[in-house]
Amino acid sequence: MNTELLSERLHEALINGDRPAARAVVADAARAGATPEQIVTDLFWPVYEDVQKLYRADKMTRLAHHFATRLLRVLVDQTAQSFTKRQSVGRNVFAICGPEDADELAAQMAVDLLEREGFTITFAGGGIANDEILERVQETQPDALLIFASAPTDLPNIRSLIDQIREIGACANVQTVVGGGVFNRAEGLAAEIGADLWANSPAELAQAMMTSSNRRADAEQQTVGRKRRLKSQAA
Repeated sequence: MNTELLSERLHEALINGDRPAARAVVADAARAGATPEQIVTDLFWPVYEDVQKLYRADKMTRLAHHFATRLLRVLVDQTAQSFTKRQSVGRNVFAICGPEDADELAAQMAVDLLEREGFTITFAGGGIANDEILERVQETQPDALLIFASAPTDLPNIRSLIDQIREIGACANVQTVVGGGVFNRAEGLAAEIGADLWANSPAELAQAMMTSSNRRADAEQQTVGRKRRLKSQAA
């Protein structure tokens, strides 16, 4: 698969809302031997990141961005239907994301790949209040809470949510996982807010969650009790 050429063609098709041209790119990638999983990780995800970068830099119109994100989500839906599903790994993941359509698109790629790897997924999208998220976590006790592709404005709520989960004994074993969105643009941010695990892309996320299910934030990452520890040290 000539990834560079296909990416250029797909980018052009997406920002112009050219549905037949976009589908033709996907078909050409498949004919070149790319699996559906590779099409998502090696074609869709890099093009998505390029679109987001240009839009944030005011180098893409809102119309072009809407064309691109809406059409790419259709392609992601269609391609994920052909994933080769693996046996269940016995882990349940509750996933949420940032408030924008583009955030949900990124998160969808992530959860589709996790589901393909055998995780059981419930995906709520964005715009969910912390109290509702916390109630769901308490009721269902997922193995992991995934927050993928969040916006900068979400950070105070995410930090608060992670702290609340740690403070509630019934949720102590839930692994908090973040990635995409603002976490990709600020190195060290995921560790700073106390997340247990993080990854930059859907492919990295799936690999990390398969191999590091027991990883938890150390004491210096956790914000719960940090002020108490600092006061104690000062004394």
